Amino acid sequence: MGMFGALNSAVSGLRAQAFAMENIAGNIANSQTIGFKRIDTTFADLVTGAGSSAKNQTSGMVLATSRATNTVQGDIQASDNATYMAINGDGYFVVSKKVSEVDGNPVFSGFDLYTRRGDFETDKNGYLVNGSGYYLKGLPVDPTTGNAAGSVPQVIQLSSDFLRAEPTTEVRYRANLPTVPFTSNYDPTIPNSELLDATGWATDPTASGAGTVLGSDAAAFLDSSISGYAATMYNANGAPVSVQFRWAKIDSVANGGVDTWNLFYQVSSTAGPAEVAWQNVGTDYVFDAAGQLNPPITSLTIAGLTSNGITVGDVTIEHGTGGITQYQDANGAASLTTLSQNGSPSGQLVGVQINDGGKVVANYSNGKTVTLALIPLATFNADSGLQRVDGGAYAATEESGVAILASGAGIIGQALEASNTDIADEFSKLIVTQQAYSANTRIISTADDMLKEILNIIR
Repeated sequence: MGMFGALNSAVSGLRAQAFAMENIAGNIANSQTIGFKRIDTTFADLVTGAGSSAKNQTSGMVLATSRATNTVQGDIQASDNATYMAINGDGYFVVSKKVSEVDGNPVFSGFDLYTRRGDFETDKNGYLVNGSGYYLKGLPVDPTTGNAAGSVPQVIQLSSDFLRAEPTTEVRYRANLPTVPFTSNYDPTIPNSELLDATGWATDPTASGAGTVLGSDAAAFLDSSISGYAATMYNANGAPVSVQFRWAKIDSVANGGVDTWNLFYQVSSTAGPAEVAWQNVGTDYVFDAAGQLNPPITSLTIAGLTSNGITVGDVTIEHGTGGITQYQDANGAASLTTLSQNGSPSGQLVGVQINDGGKVVANYSNGKTVTLALIPLATFNADSGLQRVDGGAYAATEESGVAILASGAGIIGQALEASNTDIADEFSKLIVTQQAYSANTRIISTADDMLKEILNIIR
C-alpha cells in the first residue's frame, strides 16, 4: 500500500494545490474590485495508517479548504462622488436584490443581503444602487426629530418633489446704534438736528411709539433717519419680499430727555400721499448712559407684517440679551452684527450626498438640507460563516448568526474601500503553489518508476 498511498497523497496534493491556485487566481483577478475580500487557502492533513499505534500512522493525504478574510479591511480611498461611501471597521451595508420589474419599477427579494461595496449611485427611479446591482437599505427619518423612525431597514428611494416653503416667523437682529446719527438733516452746528422732527407732518410717527409715516412725509422721514438694513422674508407660498428697516432717534440727553430710538419697517415703497409708507414697530428703545437698553428689550412681535403687498404674517424680532446697543460711531451709522431670518422659498432637489456617519442628505436649491434616511451597519458574531454570493455580497447562514444592526458610525462619505488583495503577497503564494504542484507531480513520476521496477522483477 506504500506506493499506492504515495500516489493517492500526491493526487490529493495536486488537487489541493489546484484549489489554492484557483483562489489565488480569483484574488488577483479581483485586485481592483471595490470592497472585495480575498480568499486564502487552508491545508489540513488526513492521517492514515492501521490501528491506533502512532508507529503505524503516515502523513497521509491533504485537504484544502477556503478561509474567508471578511474582517480584513482594504484601503480607504477618497472619491469625488457624493453618494459613495466606505466602512471603517466592522460591518456591512444592508442591501436587497431586484428580482423583477413591474411597470418600470423594481420588485425586490424578501430577504436581506450584506456588502461592503459602497459605490452607490441613484438610478432613474431614485434608488441607490451599487456597481453590482444591489439596492441600499436604510432607516426612515422622523422629519421633526431627525431620529430614526423605525428599526427595520427599507430600500431607500429618493423623491424629486419640491421642498415646501417655510414662512418667516423670526428675525434675529443685533446692531449698534450711533450716539449721534448722521442723518441727512444732521448739522453739527445745530443742536438736536439729528433727531426726528415730525412738525408739520400729516401724522406723528412717534405717537405712543406706534405711529406711521404716510407717503406725503416719506422723503422727510428718510432725511431724519438712518438705514437699519434689510432682510429678505418669505410668506407661506415662498414669495420673497425685501423688508427695509430704519432707525430714528426721537429724543436725547442733550435735548433734556433720554436717548430714545424708534425702529420702523417699510410697508410700501410706492405709497401714495395718504397711504402708509413706514410703520413703527411700537416699542421705544431707551438707552442709559452706558449705552445699554433700559429697560432691556430681548424681543418684540410685529403682528401681520406686510411689505409691498406681500403679507408675511406675525414676525418676532429677536434681539437677545444686549443685542441692541448705543455706542459712539465715527460714521454716525448703524453697525449691523446679526440680521438673519428663518424662512425660505420652496426648493428643488439639486443633489444627494452621504455624510460621515451614514446620513443620506438631500440638498435643495433654496440652500436647505434634509436628512432622508440613516444607514445602519450589520455585524455578525461569525463573519467567516457568511455565504458569498455574486457581486461582493453575502448572505447570513446558521454559522454566521443573524445580523446585528448598529448605527452607521463607521461610515465615511465620499470614499471607497479597495480590495484587500495584496498583489505581491499573491504572487509569492503563486510561486510556492506552483513549486508544490510540481513537487507532487514528481512524487507521481517517482512512484510510477518504482512500480515499473517491481513489475520488471518478474520478467
